[in-house]
Amino acid sequence: MESMWTGAWIAALIVGVFVWGLIIFAVVRFRRRSGDPEIPRQSRYHLPLEVLYTMVPFLIIGVLFFYTVRTQSSVLAKDTKPQHTINVVGQKWSWTFNYMEADNPAAGSVVTREAGTIEKIPDLYLPVNESVRFHLNSADVIHSFWVPAFYFKMDVIPGHPNQFDLTPTRVGVYDGKCAEFCGTYHANMLFKVHVVPVSEYNAHLQKLKAAGQTGEVKAPASVTTLAGSSPSQEGSEGK
Repeated sequence: MESMWTGAWIAALIVGVFVWGLIIFAVVRFRRRSGDPEIPRQSRYHLPLEVLYTMVPFLIIGVLFFYTVRTQSSVLAKDTKPQHTINVVGQKWSWTFNYMEADNPAAGSVVTREAGTIEKIPDLYLPVNESVRFHLNSADVIHSFWVPAFYFKMDVIPGHPNQFDLTPTRVGVYDGKCAEFCGTYHANMLFKVHVVPVSEYNAHLQKLKAAGQTGEVKAPASVTTLAGSSPSQEGSEGK
């Protein structure tokens, strides 16, 4: 995503410098001089030039389209067997994170959860250098799961579950938020992402278990049956 973003800006800069150069050249070369007629000589129908400025934008768009599709395919590629699964539920006006670790003895062999509220920002813990599959579901309206530091976001659509895989590689604490205007308290849909060593990740899940935060929280059946569609990659945005 970073390479795509940087390349797009470099391409835009090259085009911009070329256009600015043409403007400056025209201003200097064709400026009005003393003795020039009141109305300059008019010209039209320069076919080669018209073909050129018609084809060049199509060429630029084609190159950007190619790199965009290639980057999107890479970002949305799925692991054959991700090491962890987290079911995310977006709801007015916060997030619920279900850690599907029933087969992980180090985490207590149960499904644990952390649910946020409008008053309490939830924390999402991720193990560094281990693959995680996110399943995104909405309990009400369209939200968008966004961690700016990951250069990636994906829509959370009622009745249309989305999913993506991610492997965090840098320990740290990152901000997360909803990127889709979803109503009155949209601005409160914040969360913190903690990328930590695996031992700390498992310890956090044990802490949730000890606090009685077990069992998966799912979106209401009335919402999940709205569209009757299967998980897909629709609704993703590059970032």
